[in-house]
Amino acid sequence: MPTRNVAILMFDDVEVLDFAGPFEVFSVTSELNKDDRPFAVSTVAEHPGAVSARNGLSVNPDCTISDCPPPDILIVPGGLGTRKLIDNSAVINWIKDCARTAELVLSVCTGSLLLAKAGLLEGLEATTHHQVLESLRELAPNTTIIENQRFVDNGKIITSGGIAAGIDMSLHVVGKLLGTAQAEQTAEHMEYKIGNW
Repeated sequence: MPTRNVAILMFDDVEVLDFAGPFEVFSVTSELNKDDRPFAVSTVAEHPGAVSARNGLSVNPDCTISDCPPPDILIVPGGLGTRKLIDNSAVINWIKDCARTAELVLSVCTGSLLLAKAGLLEGLEATTHHQVLESLRELAPNTTIIENQRFVDNGKIITSGGIAAGIDMSLHVVGKLLGTAQAEQTAEHMEYKIGNW
């Protein structure tokens, strides 16, 4: 089985667990399968240099949107920084371009707003953080907004609720691609409650 490239978008004021949770799930799965290495996880930002995540955590992305390997799985996290990115045509166009060839496109929390802006939620079901459901409705009027659900799987496009729900979604994706036993092994290694997802 070929290694899938997992790209996690980074930006100033990204919510830490939004990116770190999925990063951990896909990285742990690869650690537990060193021979096959199902995922190669990288962080990607618009420009080189450190990103200042929520509460001042400094993160150094691996690459930029101009030199990132084409992702098989694109993860768009949320956080207050998504509000600025909605009007950033370079990032929105990059998300659109990646979505054309990616196997899966995932969002965590308000990352769904960026998928909506990129036109990727048209005619689909989606969820987001409970405090921004109305914002998503306004941005994506042709999308069915699902409340009180950890994640919504449309096949290629999967959205999750706020923050910790990204871990549930990522474990779901591991199970979807590699089987439930692998997802359970990853969750057990992380001491994450099996059954949340």
